[in-house]
Order: sequence, then structure tokens, then C-alpha cells
Amino acid sequence: MTINEILTDETLRRHEFPVTERAVYLAHAGVCPLPRRVAQAVSDCATRGALDDQETAVPRTFLNETRAVAARLLNAKPTEIALVGPTSLALSLVANGLPFRRNTNIVVYFDDYPTNVYPWMTLADRGVEVRFLNVRRLGMIRPGDVIGQVDEDTRLVALASGHFIAGWRLELERIGRALRSRDIWFCVDGIQTLGAFPTTVGHVDILAADAHKWLLGPCAAGVLYVREELQQYLAPTVYGWHNVNCPNFVAQEDLTFKPDARRYEAGSANLVGIAGLRAAMELALEIGVDAIAAELRRKRSLMVSELVRRGYEVLGADAPPDNVSGITSFHRRGADMAALHQRLTEAGIVASLRTDRAGQQYLRFSPHFYNTDAELGRALELL
Repeated sequence: MTINEILTDETLRRHEFPVTERAVYLAHAGVCPLPRRVAQAVSDCATRGALDDQETAVPRTFLNETRAVAARLLNAKPTEIALVGPTSLALSLVANGLPFRRNTNIVVYFDDYPTNVYPWMTLADRGVEVRFLNVRRLGMIRPGDVIGQVDEDTRLVALASGHFIAGWRLELERIGRALRSRDIWFCVDGIQTLGAFPTTVGHVDILAADAHKWLLGPCAAGVLYVREELQQYLAPTVYGWHNVNCPNFVAQEDLTFKPDARRYEAGSANLVGIAGLRAAMELALEIGVDAIAAELRRKRSLMVSELVRRGYEVLGADAPPDNVSGITSFHRRGADMAALHQRLTEAGIVASLRTDRAGQQYLRFSPHFYNTDAELGRALELL
């Protein structure tokens, strides 16, 4: 199945993406509706689990195969993938498990989504200096901004691959290369790009992402990537039968962890959620992430030009191609953005209303590859 086939065959589009029968869904940067095949994978797993021990609902190889699919998507090794659920949980495991000496510092962006801020702020209680990145405009983080604000005492930089309001997408490779040359760990919240733009980990040490946004998967089913060489430093902070050696379910005197990223999976897996996660990742690989990214760039370009023509200010309207994402956030001086959001909602168009630290409200459009130009045109006309 290709994007062109979806966009030129309305019957196919409505079958694969049932939400299109009832709404124009432009809020994938928030929480996505499930494609039919993903919902079916969840349903099938649950149905099989109703007939016997739930763990017999999937083959014994299921979790390892799912890690392998995630590894393909991230260009990683299956042994570097843990299936730990929400991004918030994964990043908290990282913040609590990495060794930090007193008086070292970490660099984060205070106006990132709170999931990628709060876990790091808690490190101040351990004597770690938490530095907040300074940037010129909301969400616009350039490699020079990062490199210019680290020093010999910086141990880690934690950033989002794409800003949830501005839509600015990080140059992961350039930032990662520069940080690795300085022996600084690079942790990425990848939820705003995974499934929409190439989000690979060749120059990243840690990446966490739930499936419920651009990946088109269920809530609380996600991946945690930990570079093989870093696993010896990132200590597990949760313990259970799955990640600690316990032959025949008998507790041992010594805590011996699994030899790979499974050491971060403490207990029973969320099999129903992971079934949906796997189906979502396979869908992204079938369509092709490069093709998805090209389509989202095209859609954003269309929206930006039309919004500017209508007198709206678009965040990152002049962003280079390497930094644009699927997010288009905008406002107009004197306009009641909440009222516009309500107007869209009443017309069956699902968008997001977001507010920055200064209190400015924005409408945020985040269409996916299956949205048509006609749907975008309908939303724009209502503005």
C-alpha cells in the first residue's frame, strides 16, 4: 500500500483509516486515532487472550520479533530495544538510572513537553546542575545553540526530536556527533517524529517514544532504545521476574540482569498494547518513512502558504527543510484562537489548541499522510 493509492482511492482510505468516515483528523501530534489494522491487532490479541492464559495469545517469539521491528525503524540492534510503555516512564527510568556525580551538569530545554523536563529536574536533588537551554525562538534548537551551552562538566543533553508546538525538528546527527566527540550522552524524546520522519539512532545514546502520536499506535505502548555500550552504565531502577534472573521463578541471592535492553523490562508485558505497537510499526515500514516525511513536508508547505495569505503568523514558517515536521502552529494578533478551535470542532475537524509560556494560544494542525488536500482546504476555509 502506498500513499498515492490511499489518497486516490477513497474506499481504501476509509477502510484503512476509519476516522475519515466521521471527522477530518488533524491532531496526530496529540493522540492519534488507530488505523483499522492496528485496532484489529489489538482486538485479535485480546480475543485470543479471552480463551486461555493471556500469554498464549502470542507466539513465544513475539516480543523478540517486535524488538526486531523497532530496531528496523530506528536503525538499531534488537538487543538495544526495550518495550517499556509510555515515554514518561522510559525517560524517568533513564534519569533515575544513569550515574551522575555531584557538580556535573545536564542540559535540557525548559519549554519542551513536560515529559522531557520533569524527570531531569529531579536530578537537582542529587547535586546535579540542571541547565536550561537558551534559544532565540520557541522550540528552535540549532546545533550551535546546543554546542555553545555545554562545557567540560556536561554529562548529558536531553532534547525532543521535534518541538510539540513550534514543530521545529532537531538535526539529530549533527548534534549527536558533536556531543559524542565531547563524551556527552545524548537522550532524545522521539515521540514527535517517530513514524513521521526518519528518526534513527546512529548518533543518539538513548531514545524513548510512545506509539500514540505519529506512529499511529496505542497509548502506553512504546520503545526505549539504549545504545549497547551505555547499558553497563544505565542501571535498572525497577526489578521483577522478567529482567532479573529467577530460574523456575525462584528468587536468587544475587541480582543478575538480562544481558541486553530487556533488563529495563521488569515484569509482564503489555501484550495487547504491544500487538498494536507492532502493527503500527509495520505499517510505517510498509508505507516507508521517507515517503511519509515527503508527504508531510508537502502538506505543511501548502498549509503555511495559505495561512500566511490569510494573515496568520505561522511558527517556523521560514524553517529549513531539515527542521520542519508535520506540525503547523499558528495564530493571528487579536484573534480568539479558542473560538476558532471550537468552530473547527463543531464542523468535525479535530485540531489542537496549545498555549506557550507567555500565554499565547495557537491552533496546531498535524495531519498525517492519509489526510487529503481537500480535508486541509476545508479546515483552512473555516478559519
